[in-house]
Amino acid sequence: MAHFPLHSAWTVTAVSGPVPDDVRDRRIPATVPGCAHLDLLAAGLIADPFDADNEAAQQWIGDTVWRYETTFDWQDDGSDRHDLVAEGLDTVATIEVNGTVVGHTENQHRSHRFDVGALLVAGANRLTIMFAAPVPEAEARSAAHGPRPHVNHHPYNALRKAAFNFGWDWGVDAATSGVWRPIGIESWSGVRIASVRPLVDLGPVPAEAAGDQAGRVGLLDAHIALEWAAGASGPVYVGVSVGDVVERVEVDAGATEVALALTVPRVEPWWPIGHGTQSLYDVEVVLEPTADGGPGSTTQPWRSRVGFRTVSVDTTPDEHGSPFDLVVNGELIQIRGANWIPDHTFVTEVDRARYRRRVADAVDANMNLLRVWGGGIYESDDFYDACDEAGVLVWQDFLFACAAYAEEDWLAAEVEVEAREAITRLSPHPSLVVWNGNNENIWGYVEWGWRPLLAGRTWGEGYYRELFPALLAELDPTRPYSPASPFSFSDYLHPNDASNGTMHIWDVWNLLDYREYRRHEPRFASEFGFQGPPAWSTLTGVVHDEPLEPCGAEMLVHQKAEDGNLKLERGLRGHLPEPRSIGEWHWATQLNQAAAIRFGIEHFRSLALRNTGAIVWQLNDSWPVVSWAAVDFAEHRKPLWYALRAVYEPRLATFQPSGTGTGLALVLLNDDADGWDGEVLLRRTTLDGAVLATAAVPSSVEARGVARIEVPVGVAAIVDPAREILTATLDGFATAVHAPAEVVDQALDPRPLTAEASAAEDDPSTYLVTVVATSYARDVTLLVDRVDPAASVDRGLVTLLAGERATFRVRARQGLDPQAFLADDVLRHANGLLAGR
Repeated sequence: MAHFPLHSAWTVTAVSGPVPDDVRDRRIPATVPGCAHLDLLAAGLIADPFDADNEAAQQWIGDTVWRYETTFDWQDDGSDRHDLVAEGLDTVATIEVNGTVVGHTENQHRSHRFDVGALLVAGANRLTIMFAAPVPEAEARSAAHGPRPHVNHHPYNALRKAAFNFGWDWGVDAATSGVWRPIGIESWSGVRIASVRPLVDLGPVPAEAAGDQAGRVGLLDAHIALEWAAGASGPVYVGVSVGDVVERVEVDAGATEVALALTVPRVEPWWPIGHGTQSLYDVEVVLEPTADGGPGSTTQPWRSRVGFRTVSVDTTPDEHGSPFDLVVNGELIQIRGANWIPDHTFVTEVDRARYRRRVADAVDANMNLLRVWGGGIYESDDFYDACDEAGVLVWQDFLFACAAYAEEDWLAAEVEVEAREAITRLSPHPSLVVWNGNNENIWGYVEWGWRPLLAGRTWGEGYYRELFPALLAELDPTRPYSPASPFSFSDYLHPNDASNGTMHIWDVWNLLDYREYRRHEPRFASEFGFQGPPAWSTLTGVVHDEPLEPCGAEMLVHQKAEDGNLKLERGLRGHLPEPRSIGEWHWATQLNQAAAIRFGIEHFRSLALRNTGAIVWQLNDSWPVVSWAAVDFAEHRKPLWYALRAVYEPRLATFQPSGTGTGLALVLLNDDADGWDGEVLLRRTTLDGAVLATAAVPSSVEARGVARIEVPVGVAAIVDPAREILTATLDGFATAVHAPAEVVDQALDPRPLTAEASAAEDDPSTYLVTVVATSYARDVTLLVDRVDPAASVDRGLVTLLAGERATFRVRARQGLDPQAFLADDVLRHANGLLAGR
């Protein structure tokens, strides 16, 4: 097989639409894979789409018809077939080869293959792809087939195109067009491997293994789809190998499906992080000629990796309702995760290295699951490869979000092809453990007023309740399926019921004080979040209001949530003092975002094992924006990220209301393979460290378990909430601190630290900042990007008791004055917000 990539010498031309004069009919150099926005930017024809209010000025791009063209030299190598293979076209496109139409496409989320052998000529050939304007196309299809409810302003639900691309409450409206995944000519003869589904299982643990998981047998069922060239004769051998284990079968010409079962002795099971190793095994599928002269194949072998493991979701009703317990290799996995959105508005900008940095952000924050949200894309294999290797579980939504979708053939035919391809392509990845039908669509149908608007029209239920489970039963029955998130796993329950299945919690952000998280007792919280701004350098790199203020015109362009900055202001009340400057606003709202999510997750985890999962919204950003993300678009870890790292520690001690005794308990969460026992030292102190009461309490907590300790009366009896705190110290856990009053009501020293900074002697790009607390210092953080936008720091939100010290390691460009990291707007803490009040 020969593969001839078509990734050079492309041009893009605006054909029709509200096109500026300097762009109309101009042949602009283009990059493939890519999109029109990036090509215009590279040519200097538009400004940075993310800067200032350029979003509004560039809406014409999504209203424009674009033509991509390339000329390429080709020579016939004698193969039986020559296919044009487009792995991703965005979105409604007409493809021509040498002036002849070879196909039409209307789905960003699938690949296309066209036999173009009869159209290719020796020497120069022309490939032209005409892309319909995405916004008018969506609007026209919505009008033609009957409008259906959706969030935001464009009818994205009328196109099989990434929903976020039309704008979201955290995303820029930049509807793209272009060749977004590789494209090329593939020449082959005889028969080719069209696809492979390597489905895995584990045999029982042998009796002689005495419970050793490594003694288990790995079971591989390889399902191979074949395509034959016209006139090709058989038979042919199909071989599958995993290491030294090989199975081979002879198949006759024209056979399109082959299944081979392999038994691999003594495999190391694949485990999620924190439960074992991430053992991966190479799988190879080959086609070979038979001894009697079968045609063989010019197709390259198919290669991938698998991890042997089992996975299930237990929703069996119990005395509390129905859980959502994710079980891998027979072990319950307590989920500590985040929702994932596309990591760049222009998705071709996300390369393998950037994927790995984001997955590292998740791992470093003690996460064990990422949920790929349904308004984005089926990500590149680079993402799933990184998760496979890191042991990060993946929950994959089918790509339906916050809208009603037509079930008639004009859309349904594409939906089925897309789903089949996605299920097949992603089947090798052991990290993928859950398929989910949609994001919030069943909830929307029940509660968001859709039914009168639909007036009996289809809305997607057939996909979620019939098509997707049927396709998974056919193509990949090894993975569990949930019809939606949220979902309660019963037709007679509200889909967002706390006691059953998965729950989304958005009343807190939209309406309530974050302490109201305690009103919720979800079995599994698959979405909840609280906003905060990005790093200062990220924000000021795109927002240029004079003066800079929360409600400035450009600031609001980069705040997409409805009344978002007003909700940030409301969220501060009762927790932090009202900001007096934009600098204080930035720090206070970042800090409050972290505090809100820390509060919520500590509560959710304290409900273990009734609650078995929390998936925060969201890990990442797609552009520079005020949002729910923990890592901003410029890859800065916000204060929220440090809060998540702390609250997602496998071992966590947290003070929580008990409802009995003194009304206060210390909850010990131990998501570790080893049990813990020891002494817990409980203390009540003043803010300057004077000890008022102590108690030493022996305790233990089993592996993967939880224990609760009632705080003794003498320790719990707070006399002066503004000047006292409670602490719990125990080996193997971070110190737990209970502040009975909020920052705004505490008598905090506004300058509780002494600090010094220096350049590291062994590394000129490392700076050391050491602080010592003279009294209780809450959430000490270095906003290092204010000194160097590329800087990073190893820790944040460090709370110190009187007399304690902490050293921060900063990575930044060489030659900086270390004292810059001690400036008041860099070295921050909650106490400082009280200065001068």
